[in-house]
Amino acid sequence: MNVSAELVHRLAHVRWIAGGTGAGKSTLARLLAERHDVVLYDGDQAERGYAGRCTVQRQPYMCALLRTPVEDRYAGRTAEEIFQAMPSLHGETFAFVVEDLLALPDDRPVLVDDFRTLPREVASLLGWPEQAAFLLPTSEFRRRALGDRYADPERARANWGNADHVAALTQRMARDELWDEEVRRQALECGLAVVRVDGSRGVEELAGELAGRFRL
Repeated sequence: MNVSAELVHRLAHVRWIAGGTGAGKSTLARLLAERHDVVLYDGDQAERGYAGRCTVQRQPYMCALLRTPVEDRYAGRTAEEIFQAMPSLHGETFAFVVEDLLALPDDRPVLVDDFRTLPREVASLLGWPEQAAFLLPTSEFRRRALGDRYADPERARANWGNADHVAALTQRMARDELWDEEVRRQALECGLAVVRVDGSRGVEELAGELAGRFRL
């Protein structure tokens, strides 16, 4: 993406929470939105609108994912293969996020909660480094968080259909470890903050830290 000074200026009111799954990003984003009167951009909800904006030429990985039945997205492939097939790894949907943000009012801060955002994509859009934070959970913290999340059979079925949910979750967590490694590497290269989430600090403390970083 070609970034101009004007674009950086237009996004100066935006703060970014990204990182690994199971780190509590959405919980923290909702708490910050309630406390600081910011607009919340929910990446998971927004993704539902990306399908109609994708083309095979510009988003081949996303189009391939949309064509794949949910039962087959984790079955029969290694974690590395699943990781390499992630549209977000190839930056296919980040332009949609930026388009969406530019369409929102800019009279108050906007807080982006988006797992898919990578440090290298957002770095050039920041007026100051603390505009973005990448939360990375420890393996044990993620295991507990995702175990609780997908203990709900309906939620597990929505993600993996009638596939073996235990096997799918195992593959999902292995893929997420690879994603975390990529986020950590890029954040280090870009000089952006990584916040370790291991359960030793509560939501209130983490929210306070982020509010300070974000100058809310």
